[in-house]
Amino acid sequence: MPIPLSILDLAFVSAGTSPRDALAGCVTLAQRAEALGYRRVWYAEHHNMPLIASSATSVLIAHVAAHTRTLRVGAGGIMLPNHAPLVIAEQFGTLECLHPGRIDLGLGRAPGTDPVTTRALHVPPSSSEAFPSDVLELQAFLGDDSRVPGVEATPGKGTRVPLYILGSSLFGARLAAQLGLPYAFASHFAPQSLEDAVALYRAEFRPSEQQATPHVIAGLNVIAADDPADARAQLSAVQRSRVKALLGRGKGWSDAQADAVLASPAGQGIAAMSTYTAMGTRAEVQAYVERFAEHASADELIVVHASPTLEARLRSVELLVA
Repeated sequence: MPIPLSILDLAFVSAGTSPRDALAGCVTLAQRAEALGYRRVWYAEHHNMPLIASSATSVLIAHVAAHTRTLRVGAGGIMLPNHAPLVIAEQFGTLECLHPGRIDLGLGRAPGTDPVTTRALHVPPSSSEAFPSDVLELQAFLGDDSRVPGVEATPGKGTRVPLYILGSSLFGARLAAQLGLPYAFASHFAPQSLEDAVALYRAEFRPSEQQATPHVIAGLNVIAADDPADARAQLSAVQRSRVKALLGRGKGWSDAQADAVLASPAGQGIAAMSTYTAMGTRAEVQAYVERFAEHASADELIVVHASPTLEARLRSVELLVA
């Protein structure tokens, strides 16, 4: 593919498997991605989501980095309002010391979960308001001059782990532009503001020590299969799984019930999360990816191979770059 490709691995806990299986699958997928030439694999901080096993994001990054050799590995992202900047600087400074030149740190300002779980994390509702200043504090801890007198990150200081701002709105685009950082737009689940956010980011970008020119990473769902009917069936399974997880937790919905909910206004909103999805055979998916990269004015794509089983995800990973 002419545009650099990376992967956002959501550490799916597939039906009939355990979180342990999901974490082992992360290693298998990362090793396959490394062999095929993907640029990076990222993991996202989510909490209280039974289908996603990447809640201890920095721990998973350390494990995957130890089982790969050249692949960049990082967070897409760490939800900074959940943490003190010093703690994240120490964690990712440690990762950089262990795996020099291979660690990325993407930052988001959402809690990565629901309001009840946010309270369980002891995160104040107003914590996201401090996101811009927390990013600067974290960046300073990873640089040479702490913004907190007498406090340094060890490990962390001087590592200059590259930061990325994640977002799905104009807020993140403007902040990334002002700070001169790369911007990753979550168009794989929040497609609405993609074009406006990227245009704003490029128009307002200010060069920085880390980034001389704008760099846009756009998220895209991918389901590539040898049989187009199989790809369509996989997408249906993914959408049913999402509606069960987001609207039907604990209700034990059947596939037929999930399909009925998907046809409702609330379900259609969940289906719209998959607006940007490359689905089909190798040729169909590769053609879609090229069109989407141009549409998104992207410098890099980060793809979610969304198939419901590890085996299908690995095949999708292969077909996209074959």
